[in-house]
Amino acid sequence: MAPCKRRQQAVDEVESAHNPFLQCAELILPWLTPQELAAVSLTSASLRRASLPVALRRSSDASRGLEPLPVPFRNAVDSRPYAYFLYTPSSRVLSPLNDTLLRQSWGSTRTLARSTAFPGRPSREAVDVVGDVVLGCDCERCEGHDCACWGGKGGEEEEAVVTECGAGCGCGAECGNRASQGGVEVRLKIVRDKKKGWCLLADQAIDKGRFVCEYAGELLTTKEARARQKEYDELATSRGFSSALLVVREHLPSGKACLRINIDATKVGNVGRFINHSCDGGNLSTVLVRSTGALLPRLCFFASKDIQQGEELTFSYGEIRLRSNGLQCCCGASTCLGILPSEHT
Repeated sequence: MAPCKRRQQAVDEVESAHNPFLQCAELILPWLTPQELAAVSLTSASLRRASLPVALRRSSDASRGLEPLPVPFRNAVDSRPYAYFLYTPSSRVLSPLNDTLLRQSWGSTRTLARSTAFPGRPSREAVDVVGDVVLGCDCERCEGHDCACWGGKGGEEEEAVVTECGAGCGCGAECGNRASQGGVEVRLKIVRDKKKGWCLLADQAIDKGRFVCEYAGELLTTKEARARQKEYDELATSRGFSSALLVVREHLPSGKACLRINIDATKVGNVGRFINHSCDGGNLSTVLVRSTGALLPRLCFFASKDIQQGEELTFSYGEIRLRSNGLQCCCGASTCLGILPSEHT
């Protein structure tokens, strides 16, 4: 080590030993937003050096350790090391009084436990609409259609509904009828593109039919969803802002009504928020998965064809295009219509 570097290291050690804030930097810095982290890093050389590893660790795993496998960012286009948002492995309802105050540690040497990602997270115990505990199957492990919970696809392909074992079932996490409940178990990466922005790519070969991830975010009422979409549309017009608000409709068996689910992954979401649209339908199929005892299904992505390592993951956002001057589509498919799908929220 050069003499000047040894002297600087000695100065840093002395400064850190006498500065309580620097001693707590590892605990504090991971809770800061990118803007706050940048501002803190400008206050001193020591804090700048302490902030750099936080940014590097953030770029190494978008999931903050909340998924079985890390999902790294890769950017050879500009200087953005990562995209900032709060991570949730599954969709959840946030309190209107607390969502603006919600923070999440990201970039620490410690990883969050999956069950404590959000303090006060509701129990996963299955309850029905009147509050009674729902009992599922009593199978020790479900291997086929003999399981009472086993449910195949219903309706049209784009409205497929699958039933999996739930929290009230006798089987465990290794059950064959819980394909979508283990989190992200295939290697993925988030890559920056000049035209599209961030894209989700397969970092391994994925066989047709394999579960990839779900689309997770804030569960909103229809009133909240419409208010947010109005806000997002205004930002899109003035700043080219792109939101991640998705509306899912599950058609009920009667055919006379549908269950509407509003999932906003713009501020709170998971890796599914980085999946782009493709006018040719993409390589992912969307499936509504309902666990026994759960009122709301989850929107899950399965590989609709064999996917090669390095291939971008895409699906169709829909067919309706109400705005002729909507956001530009850059999917590159031979059937590309040039404009992203849009409809009334």
